[in-house]
Amino acid sequence: MLAAERGAARLTLAAYRNDLDALAGFLAGRGLAVEAADAAALQAYVGDAATRRLSPRTLARRLSAMRQFYRFLVSDGARADDPTAALDTPRLGRPLPKILSESEVAALIAAAEARDDDEGVRLRCLLELLYATGLRVSELVCLPLAAAQRDPRVLLVRGKGGKERIVPLSEPARRALAAYLAERRRLPPRQRPSRWLFPSRSAEGHLTRQRCGQLLKELAAAAGLDPARLSPHVLRHAFASHLLDHGADLRSVQQMLGHADIATTQIYTHVQGERLRRLVETAHPLARRKD
Repeated sequence: MLAAERGAARLTLAAYRNDLDALAGFLAGRGLAVEAADAAALQAYVGDAATRRLSPRTLARRLSAMRQFYRFLVSDGARADDPTAALDTPRLGRPLPKILSESEVAALIAAAEARDDDEGVRLRCLLELLYATGLRVSELVCLPLAAAQRDPRVLLVRGKGGKERIVPLSEPARRALAAYLAERRRLPPRQRPSRWLFPSRSAEGHLTRQRCGQLLKELAAAAGLDPARLSPHVLRHAFASHLLDHGADLRSVQQMLGHADIATTQIYTHVQGERLRRLVETAHPLARRKD
């Protein structure tokens, strides 16, 4: 149902499968089949997860998988009741996204430009596209070559649920992409036939999310930044926050990020608010007065 009706991404399907496998393993130890569990058994599972100190976010995700599974059984006529109806969802904090400053992004770009080999050209393209578009890393590595061969001013991106959106490219991103495509065309013909924009020898045939993250951490070290602070998703956060800092409206940022709900995008307004609070506390003349 998730795959056929909702168009859930491969990683989403894998996460739901893992969560339900964990539930099935727990229930099997009690002699219960997962489709026949009652509310008491599920409450015991939640209690067991809490004693193992799973984070509230992980527990909330497992509860979401359970709820959707049992609701599906009810809608499909396999059960008459939903045993998850009485389960409580743990309270979640709302952590602010990790971002980089504009000067730190500039340092990353300078470090990529300092590499004059083929890998440097690709790395500069990856970095510019992530920062200029706010793409999810899964969207970036899965870009087909055809996406970059249409209008050079935009990218056509297929996001979550198979939804397509058009993302504009900045001039630096267009230059980096053009340089990478020119370098790619210099490859011997037998190394070129991949349909992916960023081909590799991986099982998928394209650059993996993990390898993209590794490349960015190596670049962070070269730029004098803490590699632990950098990931593809941090660049997505920087894209959104820096746009809002420079006056972009929230609805436009929502569309470029591919958020289905604007409430998801609003987290970046909290980042701005936190930054402004720190600015007032440190820079306002009254903040430096002593009582």
